[in-house]
Amino acid sequence: MDWKKTLIYGSFAAGAVLFLTGKRPAGLVVAGIGVATFAVEHPEKFEEIWRHMPEYIEKGSKFVDMASGFLERLSEQKGSGYRNISVAGGNRY
Repeated sequence: MDWKKTLIYGSFAAGAVLFLTGKRPAGLVVAGIGVATFAVEHPEKFEEIWRHMPEYIEKGSKFVDMASGFLERLSEQKGSGYRNISVAGGNRY
């Protein structure tokens, strides 16, 4: 693996980690470095991805909606879970 691929993959990974840990501006900058390097190294692939960007955004939006619905249902179930069940013979503690 050459250094440009390492830079591209590393910056995407580091950007994702920074973004998920709450350091969004830094994550976007680091990921932007990866995007710029990718665009310079593979302009034809970058152009193809750019043309298909609306499809990718739509699929990503559907995924986020699905994940948020799942997390919402999970939180509803957790609220009515085992903690609200009374223990036989008295209190829990």
